[in-house]
Amino acid sequence: MDTADRAAGALSYRDATEADVQALVLLIESAYRGDSSRVGWTTEADILHGSRTDPDGVRAVIAKPGSKLVTVERDGGLVACCQLEHRGDAAYFGMFAVSPALQGAGLGKQIIAEAERIARAQWGVQEMHMTVISVREELIAFYERRGYRRTGELTPFPYGDERVGLPQRDDLVFELLVKELG
Repeated sequence: MDTADRAAGALSYRDATEADVQALVLLIESAYRGDSSRVGWTTEADILHGSRTDPDGVRAVIAKPGSKLVTVERDGGLVACCQLEHRGDAAYFGMFAVSPALQGAGLGKQIIAEAERIARAQWGVQEMHMTVISVREELIAFYERRGYRRTGELTPFPYGDERVGLPQRDDLVFELLVKELG
């Protein structure tokens, strides 16, 4: 446990349940959309308006076979979450959110490392995959510092699907980032 953990309480991890859905939606929205997201550095508020997720979307991740939504708590309060999904020899990492007030304090690094450990231990995967909106250079740089590499493999942004937000730009695409876990 490092000094920051001792000072503020250790992180605990568990799989999300139905009882967590509303709190998870609020956390995810606060980290990415609207004015509250501007407190942290992961905001998408300038490129996407509308919702990032909703209760049905969170429930779908929790219920999907081979998928889990990991809640991260400190001192009994929800501070972060991430999705892990088993996909053959790889795990997909998504729906990652850290409370905006706690961003920049090193929690993200710890949570990613734990997510990678969970994926290796539970599924024996060799790689972690994630997709990031390609214009999010600062976010991509953060993942590159954690050992992820850009693949150049792009998938279209789902324009017209309001479940993922209302794009404010016409150049959005997702890029696959990969990390060898070996």
